Amino acid sequence: MANAVPTVEAMKKQIIVASKAMPFYCALPSVSEHMIESGWTRCFFHISEVGWPMYIVYVSLYLIFVEFGIYWMHRELHDIKPLYKHLHATHHIYNKENTLSPFAGLAFHPLDGILQAISHVIALFLLPMHFRTHIALLFIEAVWTANIHDCIHGKIWPMFDVVFTTVSGVLFQSQSGRWK
Repeated sequence: MANAVPTVEAMKKQIIVASKAMPFYCALPSVSEHMIESGWTRCFFHISEVGWPMYIVYVSLYLIFVEFGIYWMHRELHDIKPLYKHLHATHHIYNKENTLSPFAGLAFHPLDGILQAISHVIALFLLPMHFRTHIALLFIEAVWTANIHDCIHGKIWPMFDVVFTTVSGVLFQSQSGRWK
């Protein structure tokens, strides 16, 4: 695969789409943090509250739950045609080799981005989770999202990179999450 670089015009369009959606993207973690701090979730603030063995179990369960949720939400955004047409198709405008950039990773319809991230919030009501780890995982996911849409072939097995995003996007198949 060639290392095609998007045009400045393509990146400007992605920045505009992402910028319009950003306030909505920020609303979800803001609301979830309020729910955490209000004690409505199962978050805990100190690992000593549960111990290291249970912390590892909870983080593992959280990752499994979130990955499952992202996979199925993304798949449904492809399979349910009205959702694809009105929400997810916006993102796939930027799925060609010459349009992939880090900005494409956030160039979603706002509701699409929220739907794909909602499993992070739902998990907090079902599974005990360390607050700082939850925030760190959100940050890592944001970096990962930019990584899979940039033009750099990082080869960071076991995580998907731009090669997978390009191939699956070009073939119009849905990605299956973060892991190979």
